[in-house]
Order: sequence, then structure tokens, then C-alpha cells
Amino acid sequence: MSMRARISALVAILLTATLGATGYVLYERQAQADSVAAAPKVPVRDDLTALRAAPHLVFRNTALGDRYGEVAVTPLTNPDGPRAMTGASCDRIYATSTDAICLSADRGLVTTYKAKLLDQSWAERRDLPLAGIPSRARLSADGSLVATTAFVFGDSYANPGQFSTRTVVSKVDGTVLGDIEQFDLVVDGKVVTAADKNLWGVTFAGGNRFYATAASGGKTWLVEGDLSTKRVTALRSDVECPSLSPDGTRIAFKKHGKLQAGKWRLAVYDLKTGKETVLAEQRSVDDQAVWLDNSRVLYGLARDGGDRATSDIWSVPADGTGSPQILVHDAWSPAVVR
Repeated sequence: MSMRARISALVAILLTATLGATGYVLYERQAQADSVAAAPKVPVRDDLTALRAAPHLVFRNTALGDRYGEVAVTPLTNPDGPRAMTGASCDRIYATSTDAICLSADRGLVTTYKAKLLDQSWAERRDLPLAGIPSRARLSADGSLVATTAFVFGDSYANPGQFSTRTVVSKVDGTVLGDIEQFDLVVDGKVVTAADKNLWGVTFAGGNRFYATAASGGKTWLVEGDLSTKRVTALRSDVECPSLSPDGTRIAFKKHGKLQAGKWRLAVYDLKTGKETVLAEQRSVDDQAVWLDNSRVLYGLARDGGDRATSDIWSVPADGTGSPQILVHDAWSPAVVR
């Protein structure tokens, strides 16, 4: 074959590949547009200010459409009813009656990540530390402290030791109180100095106290921490993403047990008696649960089948009885505000 023929063949191959790639992109875009157009529209209400004056639920809207990812609010008396949209877009949201913490990703040519403290009008009040891909966020009950967790290596909790997170606790005025991975981790009376030490998933307990997950050597622990002493102490093993009950007596968490990698069961741990109660949810839950009240736990689950970008918020009794029920369709990352 002559050089001219070879060049012509190469040009034809490149042109075919380019047209094929372009066609695939256009097909995918049209498929996404068709999916959005076919998705049922969630009802929207316009009384956001009035909603915030009563007990309400704050969450990330995952209904397909132009308001996907926007923070929404519904009353606790009718959480799956019409939702008020705030205008703030977040990958993870948590709120109290005074503030909200919003973790977000700006997916441009270079993806950047932000943690933003939002005021009561859902406007950005200030930036807070966030080291990587948004993962977990919590505010203390009194709204004075905020914790953010981000992946700095990896993007999944499926395999301990195969990811690294950074969890920073700050005051809402922006004063950093510490990266809790730098705190002393005490397990069975000994300080763990291993290089793979990792901490994430804070839940505040009042004052300087908090609970979190610690991991090292393929094991995880529920730890109790103190911001003043910069020390966390292991209470029990096989606990991830703890959430303290409103009455301060129990921890909801996800446990791996003997399940395959990347699978968890929800459970509740009684801090006084040490009793563990596995909850009725049989599916794997990779979320930091929240308490609806002292008897029910909330969590997000991706919807089975179809577009897994859509998720729902589920509720299950905290005593191991009953069965899971959808609390809010097309929603993720709940926060209960009373």
C-alpha cells in the first residue's frame, strides 16, 4: 500500500472514530434529556420562610430535572408532600434552626470542592475547610460547631485502608479546632500510631465532646473524642458513621460484620448498657443516618433500577421492630430541624 493510501485509510479511521464518539455523546445527552422529561414532577410550594418557623426536614432534592441537587424543605407533618426549594445546590447538606452546612463540587474543566456555611436565607455566609470529595457534614445542636469529611484518596468506604479522608472540626465563625486524624487515638489503652489511621463521620455530643469512626489495620471503631484534649478513645469495634440520638443515649451506625466488602447493616448501640440492636432494614446502607425522633432513624438509599442518581429517604424503627418505609421520595442527605 502506498503512503498516500495509508494516510487516506488512517484519516478514514480517525473520522469514523470521531463521528462514532460524537454520536455516542449526542445519544447519551438525548437519553438523559428524555429521562428527565419523562420523570414525574415533584410538587413545589412557595412558603419557605413559614416552613422554617415550624419543625421541618431539610434534604437534597434528587428528582430529575433542572432543580436536581437543590436543597429542599418540607414540614415534618407532611415530609413527602410539596417541597419548598431554597436555591442552594449541595452534594451533602445538614442544617439546624440557625445555619446549614453545604458540601458541593463544581464540576468544570477542573473539579473543585467547597464547604459553605449558609445563613437562614440560604445565602453563603462563609467558606469552611474541605480537603477533597464531599462525604459527610454535621453541625452541633446549638449551631456553634461544624464538622466536614472529605475523601482525599479514593471515593468509597467499601474497603478500609483503600481510602483516606480528612475530617476537620471548626467553629461556625471559621476558626479551625482541629483535623481529628491528628488527635491521639487510644484503643485498649494504647495510642495507635499506625500510618493508616483514619477518622471520619462526626456526630456532636455537646460541649467539646463528639463521637466518630476511627479505622486502622482493617478495623473500625466507635470513638468518643474531646476537642480540648485532642484525644479520641475507642468504645467498641465495627462501627461506622455514628449518629447520636436526640436524648443522647444511643448511637445509630452502620456495621460491616461478616458481610462482603462494601456492604453494611444499620444498627443501634446503647451507650449505657452496651446492647446492640440490628435494625429491620435488610439492604446495605452507606450513609450517616440521622434520627427523626428518639424512636426512628432516617437514611438515604439509591433507588433500585433506572437512574441511580435518584434516591429516597427511608425511615425504620430504632428498636429493631417494624419494616423500612419511604419517608420522602426523590431525596437524599436529610436533616431534622425542630
